[in-house]
Amino acid sequence: QVQLVESGGGLVQAGGSLRLSCTASLSIFIFNSMAWYRQAPGKERELVAGHARLGGTNYVDSVRGRFTISRDNARNTVYLQMNSLKPEDSAVYYCAALRGDQSYWGQGTQVTVTS
Repeated sequence: QVQLVESGGGLVQAGGSLRLSCTASLSIFIFNSMAWYRQAPGKERELVAGHARLGGTNYVDSVRGRFTISRDNARNTVYLQMNSLKPEDSAVYYCAALRGDQSYWGQGTQVTVTS
């Protein structure tokens, strides 16, 4: 059973930074990609950033240049560094591990950005 545990969320003022962490219960190298999603109240869950096993990354346009996804295979951990945060970044952020047609999710961590 794959477990993903997120941490690092919190309350921050606009312009501030947070770093989210997601640690897996087993090697993340077995997954095709690791990703961060977010869901704000009343909105659908959206992909924020993805990091492929072989190194490629992708970002939703709204965060490109402000957020950086990285992974530490030795620590089974993926990170999301979030800079220049905006109130519209407020959401529950979820870590996801993707392998073929299988996906595994963390419990989510709340990020709230005040203006």
